[in-house]
Amino acid sequence: MIYVFALIVGRIAFVVLPVAVALLLTALLYPLTRRLRHAGLRPVYATWITMLLGLAVMVGIGFMIGVRANDEFPRLVAQIQLTARNAQNWLLHGPLHLKEAQIADFVDQLSSQINQQRSQLTSTLLTGATAVVEVLASIILLLFVTFFLLKDGDRIWAWLLRMFGSAAPRVDRAGRAAWVTISHYVWGTVAIAAIHGIVIGIVLAGMRVPLWAPLAVLIFLASFIPIVGIFFAGGIATLVTFGSQGWVLALIFVGILVVEQQLENHVLQPFIVGRALAFHPLAIILILAVGGILGGIAGAAVAVPLVAVIYRALPELRRDQPALPPPEEHPEEPHEEDRPSGTPSEREAAGRRPAGQEPGASASTASSAAIPASREESAGPATSPDDDGTARAAGAPGEAMVHRPNG
Repeated sequence: MIYVFALIVGRIAFVVLPVAVALLLTALLYPLTRRLRHAGLRPVYATWITMLLGLAVMVGIGFMIGVRANDEFPRLVAQIQLTARNAQNWLLHGPLHLKEAQIADFVDQLSSQINQQRSQLTSTLLTGATAVVEVLASIILLLFVTFFLLKDGDRIWAWLLRMFGSAAPRVDRAGRAAWVTISHYVWGTVAIAAIHGIVIGIVLAGMRVPLWAPLAVLIFLASFIPIVGIFFAGGIATLVTFGSQGWVLALIFVGILVVEQQLENHVLQPFIVGRALAFHPLAIILILAVGGILGGIAGAAVAVPLVAVIYRALPELRRDQPALPPPEEHPEEPHEEDRPSGTPSEREAAGRRPAGQEPGASASTASSAAIPASREESAGPATSPDDDGTARAAGAPGEAMVHRPNG
């Protein structure tokens, strides 16, 4: 399954890599677009301003590197020639005591090998020209994808969620976790790469190494490839330092590079990137190897953040959706016959009215009705004789009958 997936990605790497890089650029540039939108700009204007500012920064850095390289390249060539002569003198008069004929034979063998590989070099240049066209097409696709992700990213995500039906909440949760991870990774990596470039640039400038500015930018860009990138760019900077300033300053530079790398691994990386990239170094190297095989340098650059995104999104996809809260219990409404009638003032007056008093009756009437009028009433109910000599209680008809004899 993994092999099939890798094969498919390798076949469509022309599309996958620009989209992956566009996601990284979107995570880097979207905070500026969001600020411009909150300031009142329409999404299309905010996106155009963000894209133009990003392109201006890239063009400015490229122009600075080109100017510095053009000015310092002749100096670098002269210093490398001087270092080569010093190395030759050391080989001749140093502890090795080589002869000039041996050195000349080595140079001739190197030249013959280069001539034998000329055809392969020519085919490589032609392949490189084709690769340049592919790179330009990929850059155009990358710019288009980045523009529309900045402008309509929320609408595109909502449209994608509709494809998942009932699983949309779970996919949305996983997508948001992935976006948080990729944003933290990109901003953390940019901060660490900037620290790398500034520190190494200051060191190279202090050693008066030619092309220190382009080398600092190279180290900044190489820092986006974890572990491997800094060693590659640092090796190039070490060779330039050795060729221009000698082996002593080259060794000092290597020591500074190692110390700076250790500070990154144990201080900067955990503090800045945090849990966005909590992978073992062996896992990172394997991921870089697979990414490099599938997509070259660009594949190695985007492989680690993509795996980190998948690693953070899968638990959210497997996690069950939280249960809905229980419905609130409302008190039962009183029945219609139980509700008090009348206006509030009447209900208040009824609350102060003595028991048994009819509405509208005065207090004196109620008190007179409650007190017996005579002793006979207080003694008990009155009786009246009937024709058959049966006395019936007047106040309780049908309750009791008492038979009295006549006379």
